[in-house]
Amino acid sequence: MLINNAFASDRVSPLASVLERARTQQLSLAELFQIAESLNAAGQRPQAAELYKTWIAFNDANALLHLAYFNYSVTLRQMGDVAGSIHALRACLKIEPRFGQAHVNLGRALEDCGLTGQAVQQWRSFIEATAEITPGQVSHRLMMLQHIGRVLESSGQMEEAETALWQAIELRPDKTEAGQHWTSLRQRQCKWPVLVASDHVSTRQLLDAMSPLTLGCYADDPLFQLAKAYRYNKSLVGRPDLSGFQRKPLRQKSGTGQRLRVGYLSSDLREHAVGFALSEVLELHDKSSVEIFAYYCGDPRSNDATQERIKSAVDCWRDIAAVDDLEAAAQIVADEIDILVDVNGYTKHARTKIFAYRPAPVIVNFCGYPGSMGSPFHQYMIADGHIVPPENEIYYSEKVLRIACNQPIDRKRLIAAPPSRTQAGLPEDAFVYACFNGMQKINASCFARWMAILSETPGSVLWLLGGDADVNQRLRQAAAQSGVAAERLIFAPKADNPNHLARIGLADLFLDTFPYGAHSTAADAVTMGLPIVTMTGKSFAARFCGSIISAAGVPELICSTPDDYVRRAIAFERDRKSLASVRESLQRQRETCALRDIPALARRLEQLFWQMQGEAERGETPVPDLHNLDVYYEIGTEIVSANVDFEDDRAYRRRYLEKLAKWNEYAPLARDGRLWTDPTA
Repeated sequence: MLINNAFASDRVSPLASVLERARTQQLSLAELFQIAESLNAAGQRPQAAELYKTWIAFNDANALLHLAYFNYSVTLRQMGDVAGSIHALRACLKIEPRFGQAHVNLGRALEDCGLTGQAVQQWRSFIEATAEITPGQVSHRLMMLQHIGRVLESSGQMEEAETALWQAIELRPDKTEAGQHWTSLRQRQCKWPVLVASDHVSTRQLLDAMSPLTLGCYADDPLFQLAKAYRYNKSLVGRPDLSGFQRKPLRQKSGTGQRLRVGYLSSDLREHAVGFALSEVLELHDKSSVEIFAYYCGDPRSNDATQERIKSAVDCWRDIAAVDDLEAAAQIVADEIDILVDVNGYTKHARTKIFAYRPAPVIVNFCGYPGSMGSPFHQYMIADGHIVPPENEIYYSEKVLRIACNQPIDRKRLIAAPPSRTQAGLPEDAFVYACFNGMQKINASCFARWMAILSETPGSVLWLLGGDADVNQRLRQAAAQSGVAAERLIFAPKADNPNHLARIGLADLFLDTFPYGAHSTAADAVTMGLPIVTMTGKSFAARFCGSIISAAGVPELICSTPDDYVRRAIAFERDRKSLASVRESLQRQRETCALRDIPALARRLEQLFWQMQGEAERGETPVPDLHNLDVYYEIGTEIVSANVDFEDDRAYRRRYLEKLAKWNEYAPLARDGRLWTDPTA
């Protein structure tokens, strides 16, 4: 943040004369800001820094000296002089200890230098000094609490991060950023119930703050998830100014022999589940049909083996991490991209605003996010027939097109030599249930089902991907409270991907989570011959694992209800021959199943891209259906607050219809093409 004056300067004064005026105290603070800002805008930052330094040296009696120090620090930081910027900020705070933005910037500078402890202490010093806050200090106090929570979360200090974020929530419960991180933190720590209201914060406010991805772990409610995505998009993207943005007209490609230009945009084109998934697909694209551009918006320092492989597979690689959304969109337009694929959705480091500029005629939601974007600019979603059967298309704002299985895999991934059970920390003779999903996907109902299974199978253990020590102990305590010995929970330490793949097959049966099931983890498991018992729901995330199991050739492992899930898991422990038969089936179909037919997947994607292009050329590009989503959101908050763990489709839709009818009685609702299809009903 730069403190500037309302006036603008059309020209930069000759520096020598300006410095002389500064030395003789003839240059006002307003003029200082005007001239320094003009120098900065002209790319003359060293001259601006020299002007600030001179003015500060000879105007130390000025009542607003701290503002000059602050702007000086900003200029130094822009020049890359972090140490100088820190000195200037400390001088600013020595003069005005309660100048909030200086505390913010100083903490950020210390954090960027790797001094996260000092950064947190810097922000805490302001919070402690402003216990009796004024309205003007609220925003800075809130900002610093959020920074503290973010830094502590990144360093693994989750309890401390949760505390700081809760203070931010109670300070401004209407601001969603802190609440978004707080609910995610509680999920990752397996703290149940996840949402805990207080005298100052309501459950509704916590639900409003929840991100779409976090909601996917919380409830199997695809209508509410669509409405949440819609609201989240409006908050995140807003209405960017498109007036000066120049798009190119649709290019006619069908029947011309020209290649279709397809861009994949993601922060995860690296050693990440998405990078692993797309590597071979990108290699197998037919370069006589499509020309592939990759737009990478993740950490520019990654440059790992997976990323190098992707770079070699695509026609053009562009690192857009350092450019802003408008510049990135302009680059995509300049590249004349026909089909732009969003491989992030609402996940970490997503650049959703780029798509709001509509830099390509067709925008597609695929691979990175398990749900609808609920945006006005994502026209298509690629899924499969299990995840989105025709009757479930009402849960998505995009037009749904289908491939055989929504989970691409890489058949070239390295797999280490398998360890023994003893080497993996497992008992040799026990029946090993396993779940390698992230801790955030485990909820109280899911854990209760697992404890019911263990209670009926005394010779079994549950092998989980470990969290931090506090989380592991919390789950062991929960097991003991359920009557299951704590030592029957075994936690797998982190391992690199080849070694993790090698150990997966040591388990006997994978127990999936609900409502957010295994995705790439399920593909890894069946690839290594480990059967999975899953329970299918209504939402994208709750149906994904079933899609993978079906594509692997063993759809009989999909359960329809929680009771069925528990019964099947117990039955496999008691009937090892039936489990061996499933394993044999997985092995027999390993190389012929749809899950591993990546050449066919690449061809199908190309067919779909050309289908989208043809529809665009005919003026048939779909318009996302966003009608009544604010009403569905209000109804969804009521339904989700009831904490229903599992509900069949008929009962679920009936509840929405009943509430929609009540809304319609008060104020007639327009037809929306989802559940409210007949306004006279």
